[in-house]
Amino acid sequence: MAKKTEAPVFIGIDLAWKASNPSGGAVIRDGRLHTATGTLGSNGEIVAFVAEYLPQTGGAVVAVDAPLRVPNQTGSRPCDTALSADWRRFHAGALPANRARLAEEGVVRGEALVTALVRELRFAEAATIPRRSQARLVCEVFPHPAHVSLFGLERILKYKRGRVDERRSEMARYQQLLRGLRKASPPLKGTKKLLTGVDVAELRGRGLKEYEDTLDAITCAYVASYLWEYGPKAAVTYGSVTEGSILVPAGRK
Repeated sequence: MAKKTEAPVFIGIDLAWKASNPSGGAVIRDGRLHTATGTLGSNGEIVAFVAEYLPQTGGAVVAVDAPLRVPNQTGSRPCDTALSADWRRFHAGALPANRARLAEEGVVRGEALVTALVRELRFAEAATIPRRSQARLVCEVFPHPAHVSLFGLERILKYKRGRVDERRSEMARYQQLLRGLRKASPPLKGTKKLLTGVDVAELRGRGLKEYEDTLDAITCAYVASYLWEYGPKAAVTYGSVTEGSILVPAGRK
């Protein structure tokens, strides 16, 4: 008798460009947030985090906020340039990704993570997410334009830079918007403790940054679930697997 297919798993990784800095991770399954953290370390730790939540059968999508393929030594990738042209008016342009900026001893961290996921957990790198796929796929996403698209914003949430009080105000808004996804399609439930039980006004320094990374990882995981649910028609793909690609949700259903 064939094994029953398990529910798919959607994992978001807010990957620090350097392994010395912590990364965020979040897992969504059956429309609920199962876990979220802002303290993941090495690529090995991230692969172990992914492996812990993978179903034996059924699909999985890992959505990573970081460049996953960077063939260019200098300048910007075509996907960064194209995305920025569309999203700059929302303050959601992409930073230029190149090997001179990102590589340490010739290795780009995102590329190394993809290699490990492919080798150890049978993932495939993807520039599109087929609707309700049963494959294990890893893709690059970008929270800023995703927020604008999914939440219908006039500009990005500015929680990363600026005065601390302004960052906290925007992060509180971020909490509310993520909390609103419990009634969305697909839904994201199980977030009450993390989103309403944390007062961002009380966060300082590293704690504030870890919480920021946690929220971004949740966004990445939700984007994975959204693209899986609706397929390629619900996404704009910038670039290609060979040159680097970024997936952005086309808009709220």
